[in-house]
Amino acid sequence: MRTICALAGVVIKELYRRKDFYVLFVITIIICLVMGSMNVFNDNEIVRYIKDIALLLIWISSLVIAITATARQIPAEKENRTLLPLLAKPLTRTQLILGKFFGCWAVCGLMLVCFYLFFGLLSATREHQWPLLHYLQAASLHWVMLGVVISFTLLGSLVFAAPSSTSTICFVVAAGILLVGRYLDRIALSLSEPWRSIVYAIYYAMPHLEFFDMRNLIIHDWPLVEWKYIGLAVLYGFAYIVVFLAAACLAFRRKPVN
Repeated sequence: MRTICALAGVVIKELYRRKDFYVLFVITIIICLVMGSMNVFNDNEIVRYIKDIALLLIWISSLVIAITATARQIPAEKENRTLLPLLAKPLTRTQLILGKFFGCWAVCGLMLVCFYLFFGLLSATREHQWPLLHYLQAASLHWVMLGVVISFTLLGSLVFAAPSSTSTICFVVAAGILLVGRYLDRIALSLSEPWRSIVYAIYYAMPHLEFFDMRNLIIHDWPLVEWKYIGLAVLYGFAYIVVFLAAACLAFRRKPVN
């Protein structure tokens, strides 16, 4: 664990020096502040639309940062010719994968703290309330969702040739799951065999990232979700994280690094 934590710390420092997060954070702040300063038709309920846009920007920004940061981890080590010296040390390939994962996941956690803190301040200026438990549930599930995305992006970086192709494919897959994945079972009903079975297999095999989407809870001020269901969602996400990381470790062991 010391080796994994040390490697994760290196990843955190590396991503801290990059400007990706700062640019997206500033853009999100500017757009949200402009929207928050508007008073459309003197409608006090316009705050819900502002919250919807702000949370959408937070989700898009977090996905972009998580995918792009993870996709270049292993390829960057190869390009800089630091992969072989790393593996020459008492460092196994599994430890390298886990260190990269936990480093990227920790950075995403710190990023979500900044985003949700800003969102809470923006929302409090319009609604004059601070539903901390709602934010805690939404941010926790959001972080677990990013863990799933980071793990399958790390696997993709070992399968695809370049970080750009990995980022593009993983972003398309994540967006497809969030936008279309929940409707695949209904789409399968209208298909004939063998396509119906294939679509059903995809529906039950893929990670349902929409399970972690708690935006409506905050936007519409719904009651808190029971914590047992939050725990089940977290276990569901951890199961996919373990599966993708195990597949990444297996793929990395079989992949030549010279």
